[in-house]
Amino acid sequence: MKHLSCVVDTLAPHRRLFFVRATDFNSLYNAPFHSQIFWSVMGQQNKPNSESKIRLDKWLWAARFYKTRSIAKEMIEGGKVHYEGHRVKASKEVTLGAQIRLRQGFDEKTITVIALSERRGNASMAATLYEETPASVEKRQLAAAQRQAMNAATPGADNRPNKKQRRQIIQFRHQQSE
Repeated sequence: MKHLSCVVDTLAPHRRLFFVRATDFNSLYNAPFHSQIFWSVMGQQNKPNSESKIRLDKWLWAARFYKTRSIAKEMIEGGKVHYEGHRVKASKEVTLGAQIRLRQGFDEKTITVIALSERRGNASMAATLYEETPASVEKRQLAAAQRQAMNAATPGADNRPNKKQRRQIIQFRHQQSE
């Protein structure tokens, strides 16, 4: 087993939420968070057991993807959220390292679950619960650039006629119909 050099910071011990800060970034990047290496660093007392189960809708709400649990449930039931590539129910239990694909407006995100939390905290704490895949970030940026290009190509408010021009258009159409 490869040695992992890192420091563990406690964010909220009562919520079992920790942040691992690597002293050697490459060793942390190459080590999967759900591996035995991670739990040997964290200590066995902090390892989630079978009692620490959390529903998908509750986790999405706690991670601040949706404003309410009922909206999260609607999105899951509507097929906007896929867990490990499959449509699931809102009561699906979330596990560490799981891939979740979700749609928010025009954007589709693919995230990996890093930590579990039942409580909704501030945005910085919610960001520690997941990590967006690099491919997903690149895809979203490309889609945003395409949307901006499409908006630039469409005529904007600059080409709208003013009040005088509208009156002239109406008068012209009236003359044409006679």
